[in-house]
This record gives sequence, C-alpha cells and structure tokens, in this order.
Amino acid sequence: MSKDTLRIEDAVNETCPWSGKPIAADSLTLYRGEVVGFCNPGCRDKFKAAINHFEKALADRDVPLIAKGID
Repeated sequence: MSKDTLRIEDAVNETCPWSGKPIAADSLTLYRGEVVGFCNPGCRDKFKAAINHFEKALADRDVPLIAKGID
C-alpha cells in the first residue's frame, strides 16, 4: 500500500453528505488535505465537480479586471 492510498478509517465523515448512506472505501477523495468519504464513486465525482466549479469561479472573480481586458 502506497502512502498516497486513501483509507476509509482516515475519513473525517462516516456518512455520505449527498445521500446519508455509509461511506465506501472506493469512494474517497481529499479535500483541504483531509480524507472525505462518499457512498459511491458517483457522489464522490459530483462533489469534485462542485468543488472545481466553485474554485474556478472564485479564481475568476479574484483576477484583476485589467487582466481580463476590462479597464
């Protein structure tokens, strides 16, 4: 087992934030350096997509207007 392998026992949660069902070992991800679990890979991927969406929106908002070509 590599040190990069996510372990269910390291998860900060026991139930999926989307469904409320118990988390599964094949449905883990890292968020802010912590292991977060989901009930299935679909819920995990939905979480990743939401995080990426908001991270991009925040980054775009924080770009100075001059860099966007707006005076």
